[in-house]
Amino acid sequence: MDHIRHERRLSDYTVRNYTTAIENFFRHLNEFGNWDGELSSIDPREARDFVIEEQRRVSRVTLRNYVSGLKTFFKYWNRQGALERNPLEGLVLPKPAKKLPIFMTEKQALLLLKGPMLLLEEELIVPFVAWRDRLVLELLYGAGFRVSELVDLKYGDVSFEEGVARIVGKGGKSRICPLGRVAMAVLGKWKQEHAPRTENGDPVIVSNQGRKWSSRQIQLLLKKYLKLADLPMDITPHKVRHTYATHLLDNGADLRLVQELLGHSKLSTTQIYTHVNLGRLKAVYDQAHPRA
Repeated sequence: MDHIRHERRLSDYTVRNYTTAIENFFRHLNEFGNWDGELSSIDPREARDFVIEEQRRVSRVTLRNYVSGLKTFFKYWNRQGALERNPLEGLVLPKPAKKLPIFMTEKQALLLLKGPMLLLEEELIVPFVAWRDRLVLELLYGAGFRVSELVDLKYGDVSFEEGVARIVGKGGKSRICPLGRVAMAVLGKWKQEHAPRTENGDPVIVSNQGRKWSSRQIQLLLKKYLKLADLPMDITPHKVRHTYATHLLDNGADLRLVQELLGHSKLSTTQIYTHVNLGRLKAVYDQAHPRA
């Protein structure tokens, strides 16, 4: 866990999933297998039995995450010399059904972004909270940050002259994110008038005591403004990221550019957004064409 968290820099979400997978696997071995406690004696058949059992309990997506975690675990111990081969090597899993990402319309996104200033005008929140909350929403939508990337953002990561931020994302991969004119203006005001500390190593998103925020606090903030704007409450920060990507493509951005902006290692991960656009084109065709 130390290796994947600190050296590979995987997200807290991934670390939690991998931990669950490993704990469940060894619980299965202890309860149902003939395991003697040595890693080198784990039988591939026992590993496959575990996958078959889990397939009855969890979704295909979760199952693939579990197997990914176990493969990573065994690869690590193979490199350490404790294993000669990965007991899950060659395992074939059923492909998960592809789901189109959920996203907001441009009108819905604008309604969401207006929330903090509306509350400030009605004196329901103080300026510190209003500008901090607005900055969170502007960076989620305007820069496509993952929540973990947003809470880890420091002033030293931002180039105020160029309007970009250097982000270290999943797996320690670095990328440059344009923040956008509006987000930079909000960040500038926040830094000059409200932020308690603004040295290079200080986090950008903080509480009024100057403490770095958690991912959970970002999620709760989003729920608050979704409710205020009467938007679907199942919109998550990751779906705001979907919205960011979809709106870029809707307005003519190149797919490979969007891949780079999102920090996807594979183009196939980004290509799901082309299915969104195709679906919308077909919907327009069905409504407008006399032969549809």
